[in-house]
Amino acid sequence: MTTTIDTGPGQLFIGGQWREAADGARTDVIDPSTGQVVTTVPEAGPADVDAAVRAAREAFDGGEWSGLSGRERGRILHRVAELIRENADELAALESLDVGKPITLCGAVDITNAANDYEYFAALAHCLDGATRDTPLNALAYTRREPLGVVAAITPFNFPLILAGSKIGPALAAGNTVVHKPADETPLSALFMARLLQKAGVPDGVVNVVTGTGPVAGEALLRHGGVDKIAFTGSTAVGRHVAGAAGEALKPVTMELGGNAAHVVFEDADLEKAVGAIIKGFVFNTGQFCMGGPRLLVARPVYSTLLGILAEAVPGVPVGDPRDPATVVGPMAGERHLRKVEEYVALAREEGGRVVCGGERLDLDGGYYYRPTVLADLPNDSRVVQDEIFGPVLTVQPFDTEDEAVALANSTPYGLAAGVQTSHLARAHRVAGRLQAGIVWINDWAMLDPAVPFGGVKDSGFGREYGPEALAAYTKVKSVVVSLD
Repeated sequence: MTTTIDTGPGQLFIGGQWREAADGARTDVIDPSTGQVVTTVPEAGPADVDAAVRAAREAFDGGEWSGLSGRERGRILHRVAELIRENADELAALESLDVGKPITLCGAVDITNAANDYEYFAALAHCLDGATRDTPLNALAYTRREPLGVVAAITPFNFPLILAGSKIGPALAAGNTVVHKPADETPLSALFMARLLQKAGVPDGVVNVVTGTGPVAGEALLRHGGVDKIAFTGSTAVGRHVAGAAGEALKPVTMELGGNAAHVVFEDADLEKAVGAIIKGFVFNTGQFCMGGPRLLVARPVYSTLLGILAEAVPGVPVGDPRDPATVVGPMAGERHLRKVEEYVALAREEGGRVVCGGERLDLDGGYYYRPTVLADLPNDSRVVQDEIFGPVLTVQPFDTEDEAVALANSTPYGLAAGVQTSHLARAHRVAGRLQAGIVWINDWAMLDPAVPFGGVKDSGFGREYGPEALAAYTKVKSVVVSLD
């Protein structure tokens, strides 16, 4: 399939200028729906990362951004949100092309949320207030919130636009400068956003974008002495490495890592409503969603009924070309992601699991498609249940008591999200309080807003994105004590 989408300048964005990698290296960008190359981008090396960090440091030290009032920064960030909405069609087309997301969802979810991110943090930029403190000293004591400096924002392949905004938005609102390294598989919206940020009035050097691989560009950025904070979203395995490097350099870090959320359905749940939330929870973004709900725990009295409903409903979910407005599930983001899903479904069969529906590739236009899959009859200690598969796969397990449901839900190393389906108000609050997760949804899934913080516990990371908590994470507190003698 050919495309006429403008994929942008295809260069690094450093110090307000577009440039090639120092060694001229470039890498292919693949359309997951066809497996074909759509463009190339530079593969940044250590020299390019160093140039980007130096540009960010110069911009920060120069005070052209950090020296502005929060209100002035907020005005520019509001303009960024406006430009995202004005360029919604182009951004949605790029995100769909790059990630394989259905075009309809790109517009309704990714573009909308990215604009909301910048708009929300634009408003919070006005609210970086300190506080006076009452002490027995003969002094006036007060605190100031100040920007940290240069922020390294390292983002994954599954939600390039949203997860960049969740870091760049609060970083800029607080007065920091940024070097952004998007995932090597999905760099296009990051480069497009560099143009919009510049057009909105963000000064040169305040936001820099370096495309390239994690082991080279990512590692160089992670280890650079000129970086003051690291904001990372990605796998738990890579997150451990990032946290270790940050710890060695004593740098603050925000880590949003893997997930394997449990979706708990009690016998008093509205099953018709629950089914919609369950399907959304595991097929959204083709299951490449760290806050997805791939583990379904069902009260035994309704277990067989709900499994039967899913067996009929899931095969009817439209899978296909992401540019078709009717498509709900597009391709996986790449061949390696598709192979991983195949390996886990094969393992499920080996372990005696039952494939209720799906369980195979979909041969379509040479793309990386996999049918939404429901698995049953697996023990809780199965790797298929315990690991993060990161694809359109749902495991279903029965439970008999509330205590058993909570124990099963908390039995994996992850703790990013969880969900509860029940019509019992007290139970909803009680179970939500017992679940080990950074965010819990009641009677729906993936209700997200920039005002609501999210992040993980256990192997799902630490720190929070969104909300005032995110803005605070991009600042340092300074105390000032003025003698009154």
